[in-house]
Amino acid sequence: MTKADAKLFPAAVVGSMPRSQFVRDLLDPNVVEVDDAERAKQIDAAIDYIVALQERAGLDIITDGEYRRRSYIGIVADIADGFALERQDGKWWHTVIEPLVVARPGLAANEVGYVKARTSRQIKVALPSPYLLGTRMWDAKRSSAAYPTRKAFMEALAPLLRQELCMARDAGATIVQFDDPHLCLFVDPKVRSQFDDPQAEIDLCVGLLNDILRGVDGVTRALHLCRRNKGRDGWIGAGGYEPILPALQALEVDQYVLEFTIPVAGELSVLKQLPEERQIGLGCVDCRNAVIDDAATIVGRVEKALEYLRPEQLVLNPDCGFAPGNAAEIPIDEAYAKLCNEAQAAEMLRQRFA
Repeated sequence: MTKADAKLFPAAVVGSMPRSQFVRDLLDPNVVEVDDAERAKQIDAAIDYIVALQERAGLDIITDGEYRRRSYIGIVADIADGFALERQDGKWWHTVIEPLVVARPGLAANEVGYVKARTSRQIKVALPSPYLLGTRMWDAKRSSAAYPTRKAFMEALAPLLRQELCMARDAGATIVQFDDPHLCLFVDPKVRSQFDDPQAEIDLCVGLLNDILRGVDGVTRALHLCRRNKGRDGWIGAGGYEPILPALQALEVDQYVLEFTIPVAGELSVLKQLPEERQIGLGCVDCRNAVIDDAATIVGRVEKALEYLRPEQLVLNPDCGFAPGNAAEIPIDEAYAKLCNEAQAAEMLRQRFA
């Protein structure tokens, strides 16, 4: 295990950054104004910009904005063959239709390596969990010839994702973060009621993640949970973390990245029930709404968390990524202002608690 940052209150993002229409066009296979080489050159330029933006905002831990991915989870379909890519309701959607063949390993490591060559800041890269991928990419009718059950597909993903984790670490990532909003949705009684055995689903998710994370050192292993991020439309699930607390305690992670800004996220007191040697990436900045939290507001949220945590445990971040879907339209200047205030809050906290 490594700590995400030696100084107190490092400021970070969760993963994705807003995408202008320019970036969305570059990732759209139906937009063919430029050839592949020129497209790659322009994507590099977009990533150079978003790295510089995060640095200028004052962040300590940055990402490439996930600008190489058509969708967050779509990186798996770039790594492995076996998926159908289709447009549904304005969004790109992958469905597994053939047994996976790992054809292009190390794409997360490539993302890390590109950023590492351009910054001295710490670098985070995010990967989807097997449970998330199984929920989104397996279809009972279309996928069953390749994988007879959703669980079988998830199990096939675990070694692929463990390899990506290790390669990203070796490329210089400080934090490799797995995301699973579907695990977090089990905080909601309405979601739990949709399953015959919700505990079995939770156990499946945790077991697969631990298969990936167990024994991997030299990098901070993180898990991000949210109640789905619908941008301006809010969220899907509601409820505090207590119903999934045993699952969180059982996960072999070094850092939990949790949202607490939205009003349905529950009480901060749950934090005192998480293992005290682990870090908390505290969601203390609104990422969904147009409101821009000032630095003093962010400091106040962190101070409330400090009633249950030591300063050394805390990393500051927004509740979720700024581009939760490939069609999200959060203005880049809005995100920049929010991140500037987050970094300012981090500095205020360092001065107060140094």
